[in-house]
Amino acid sequence: MPRNDDHSEGDARQPYSDEGGPEGHHAQTHDVRREQATRSKPHDDGPDEFAADLRADPSTGGHVDESISASDDKDLKGTMPGLDQADLKQLSILTVGTRLDQGSTYVDLNHLEQGPFTAIGGQEAGADDRYIAKRDTDNELWDRLVGHGRTVRTERPGDQG
Repeated sequence: MPRNDDHSEGDARQPYSDEGGPEGHHAQTHDVRREQATRSKPHDDGPDEFAADLRADPSTGGHVDESISASDDKDLKGTMPGLDQADLKQLSILTVGTRLDQGSTYVDLNHLEQGPFTAIGGQEAGADDRYIAKRDTDNELWDRLVGHGRTVRTERPGDQG
């Protein structure tokens, strides 16, 4: 079907626009209905029951609703050298039973000599623990507490502390 007004030596085929564009040409050369019927569709089982456990929401501010101020802990006053009352007000101690976020860094005020650790799944704050979450603590205060650049260990089942 050469065009009568085209006198060039180039391609004399009709443009796709005469056939409905690329989609129209595709429909002439393929079975589009069969393609649509056999094309895989996204599979959705509904909400993932573990999604909330795996997703940490940084906008919530960490463990704000699950902690108390270190300044409210009567047993802690006077035992933290180098920290005044204003510093203690900035520290949030996790309450008993609070689940530690997997992969987050914590330090136990009862065992500062052990240094910071990275929590693994299923850990909770116990009655003898005074855990402080790094993400809930000012960086300068955290460095004074644990020592600047101190190596973070990963807590393992059976570790003491």
